[in-house]
Amino acid sequence: MENIIPKTSNRLISLDVMRGLIMILLAGESCLVYKSLKTLHPGGMVDGFIGQFFHHPWHGLHFWDCVQPAFMLMAGSAMYISFQSKKAKGVTWEQNFKHIAIRSVKLFLLGTGLHCVAAGKLVFELWNVLTQLSVTTLIAYLIINRSFWFQLGLSVVLLVLTDVLYRQILMPGYDQPFVESHNFGSYIDTILMGKINTDGWVTINFIPTAAHTIWGVLAGRLLIADKRAYQKIKYLIIAGVIGLVLGYGFDFVNITPIIKRISTSSFVLASGGWVLLLMAFLYWLVDIKQVNKYAWVCIVVGMNSIFIYLFFETVGTQWFNGAVGIFVKGFLGFTGISTSVIAVFSALVTLLAEWYLCYFLSKHKVFVKI
Repeated sequence: MENIIPKTSNRLISLDVMRGLIMILLAGESCLVYKSLKTLHPGGMVDGFIGQFFHHPWHGLHFWDCVQPAFMLMAGSAMYISFQSKKAKGVTWEQNFKHIAIRSVKLFLLGTGLHCVAAGKLVFELWNVLTQLSVTTLIAYLIINRSFWFQLGLSVVLLVLTDVLYRQILMPGYDQPFVESHNFGSYIDTILMGKINTDGWVTINFIPTAAHTIWGVLAGRLLIADKRAYQKIKYLIIAGVIGLVLGYGFDFVNITPIIKRISTSSFVLASGGWVLLLMAFLYWLVDIKQVNKYAWVCIVVGMNSIFIYLFFETVGTQWFNGAVGIFVKGFLGFTGISTSVIAVFSALVTLLAEWYLCYFLSKHKVFVKI
């Protein structure tokens, strides 16, 4: 399957793998893989491991809480590398800005549209990851030509701004900075949408998570810089460790708690740290050590990331999951296997089918882009 791996000499295969891995994980959630595994209640450490594939209820950090930051950071890296490639071909910042702006509008519309599909009616809700990305992309692109220190400094300012807003703007009923549904973020949602999210998510998460996209730009700049490979890995690891120390440190000494649902500064730092370490590992494994024999398994999904995301968020949840389940559960029902185990098989078959759809499209060179 090597022909699926992009042949561009300066292309970072590790980023393609990372993008595909993120989408496979998200598809697994949509196909109910993790939910069905959780219902088995295997107990002990296995229960704890499966629990990592769900968002932390509030104060704390699970593996699953790092998936969106990885998506945001990877998007920043891809944008920077794409911009530099276009720049080498004579495309100016202003010319490319039109493309970025239009893409951001499309992301915003798709994000808000998905909430309408989920609700079964027209609603105005701004909590979708695509809606968030539409704003963080613009912020990161506006400073894409600025210096390293300017970009890093702005990301810090965004984190400080988030802390200040939550701590200093205390409105009646929304005067508890880090309490679910009683914080500044929820207050803003009542102004923007006239309601709050029942799971604690807030629209202004785009302010702190823009730091993830900016850090992605910085990581992309580093990865294509004229430096030795192991020097790049060293810098990524150092940045990752700094993020972990600061994020968990702020939480440990009770300065700012790690809360994914309102993207506190400590959460952004800690999750960003984990993502940068993952990026360093994949760069070392895939691009340096060339351990990419099976990279195509992730790449075929990453090449159609927008398509598969829209597919499993709409057709998948509303029809495909159930359609596959009819046959899997129907045939396995004759075996006497418990319904909870059959549900796991059904979820895995659905995930495999969605992966194969991406594989089919890549083989026929069909790529959905916005």
